[in-house]
Amino acid sequence: MTHDVALVFVSHSPHLAQGIVDLCAQMAPDVVMVPAGGLEDGSLGTSFDTISDAIERAAGFVEDHDGPLRDVVVFADLGSAVLSTQSVLEFLPAELDGRITLAQAPFVEGGVAGSVAAAQGAGAAEVVRRAHQAASELLTDLAHDPTPAAEITEEPGTVSSSVTVSNALGLHARPAAVLARLIAGFDAQVTLNGANGSSVIDIMKLGATGGQALTVVAQGNQAKQAHDAVVEAIAGGFGEAEVSSDSLGQ
Repeated sequence: MTHDVALVFVSHSPHLAQGIVDLCAQMAPDVVMVPAGGLEDGSLGTSFDTISDAIERAAGFVEDHDGPLRDVVVFADLGSAVLSTQSVLEFLPAELDGRITLAQAPFVEGGVAGSVAAAQGAGAAEVVRRAHQAASELLTDLAHDPTPAAEITEEPGTVSSSVTVSNALGLHARPAAVLARLIAGFDAQVTLNGANGSSVIDIMKLGATGGQALTVVAQGNQAKQAHDAVVEAIAGGFGEAEVSSDSLGQ
């Protein structure tokens, strides 16, 4: 299954561009993502032609294309990469008018949040919004001014329980993305220790490691289904190595 929004990562470094694609692909494997890093000879820099080609490929605007075009959200690592991308946008084919958006968001955090949003079926505007939200959260963290988690009032229909993180590495990027995608499939709001379960960044910020107990709270029309699915996923360990029984007993 592919999605309606593709991502392009513009970097001065070909390794950095490919690296962020590899990272995001672990969390959003079905989303089209194209790196546009470095100059044609592989050295550091940005190339008009490389960026243009990446955007057209991501959009599906290739020779003999006969399928629907995709919207594209572009992330750039530094100011000159932004300028290069803006120049490219002025000369794209008319068929891509209105389909390409340059996100003013952190390259890594924004890219991660955007890729997961795209995997959840979000449109380009929502992908950009999630990426911008990641920027705001990053600035808040750097300022050491954390916003306290919103208190959950257990309304009728609320389902909650505690579950132990069973995989040794805990809720790192891939499991966090699995949970966010899982929750997006239900008509429910889910929190993990008060963190927004639909946000990969918020889940990762918990720093939950193997053997740690988490409180899962779900509200909404499909609260029980969402709660049970999340608890099962966490208890199941996401297909990763589990915490040893010796560690759990310490």
